[in-house]
Amino acid sequence: MQHVRTRSGYVNGDGGIREAGTARPFLHVLADTSDKLAGVCSILEDKFTVAGERLDADSKLSQTPAAIVIRAELRDLDNIAAIKKRAGKLAKARKRIFLLEHASHVCISQAYALGATLVLPSTVGRTRLLAALTDPADGASASSGDTPQSDRAVETAATTIASMFTAVTLGQPLDVDGTKEAGRQIADHITQHGLTEWLMTVRRHHEGTYQHCLLVTGITVDFGLSLGVGRADLERLYSAAMFHDIGKARIPLAILDKPGRLDAAERAQIETHPSAGYEFLKDHHGISPEILDAVRHHHEYLDGSGYPDALCGESIGDIVRILTISDIFAALIEHRHYKPTMPRAEAYNILCGMNGKLEKALVRSFKPVALTR
Repeated sequence: MQHVRTRSGYVNGDGGIREAGTARPFLHVLADTSDKLAGVCSILEDKFTVAGERLDADSKLSQTPAAIVIRAELRDLDNIAAIKKRAGKLAKARKRIFLLEHASHVCISQAYALGATLVLPSTVGRTRLLAALTDPADGASASSGDTPQSDRAVETAATTIASMFTAVTLGQPLDVDGTKEAGRQIADHITQHGLTEWLMTVRRHHEGTYQHCLLVTGITVDFGLSLGVGRADLERLYSAAMFHDIGKARIPLAILDKPGRLDAAERAQIETHPSAGYEFLKDHHGISPEILDAVRHHHEYLDGSGYPDALCGESIGDIVRILTISDIFAALIEHRHYKPTMPRAEAYNILCGMNGKLEKALVRSFKPVALTR
């Protein structure tokens, strides 16, 4: 029997574990092969107490870890079944990081459905993985006492977005009511805890398109609350925000998550997502004309320079105007591993400088949302 030495003990060739006591944070690693298991453990062993096991072995984990890292092929049904068998233990870990062999929309959706709090490519470097596990934002947010509730709210919404993307990718029916319910929970959460806490929690756990959708929904909700809209209008706003980027499920992840500037062909493909989302949603029961309008036109500008229909002026409705401001602001303040997060004040100044494109009165009203709420 082979053993892989770690600072925490041994990872056995048959997938069993032997733990060693230490004061360092305890992590658990799951993988579908011994090579993958050894590779992840070697990255983590200098900073953490690590215990690992293969997915095809019986679970021997005896204590609750601070985090679980899973590296496995999620196109394999046996791997999915093995992860589901450990669902109870997975749920107890505050961080559940999945390292995916194939970063497709379907695999990412599957990871979130299995309880992931963060999904990264299996090729992720040591620095980035350790940063995800030792995020300094955790300590600050934990002091508020709201972190577990915040994480659950984000996880519920992320799982819903994952289901949406899976439905588009596989051509399956969309759970419209479930998506609206997730939006309502975000609205309830932000009403209780505020926007700043939501932004911090989302950025801690998610990257790329999922992070963006969660940020946009939270910002749109808070903008609506700050404007004093009624319950029906707030529902229209959070529904529009939840659905607004569903067309991105048709865009390859290599383009969506590309670091740096897109070339002309990639930009043209990105600009198909509003009409793609509209086409997918238009025949679904429960999607109102206002929501369809917002999905198709959230990249339109008052001066006619937007896409896909080059609308201008009064052709752009109020929900679209609010969503567009929220969408731009969210894109500016997103956390990306390849660039620093833009301060909210700087992002707001960019909005103020978009003369002729955004409604000035709404941009002024957005100031407390951008800076203080």
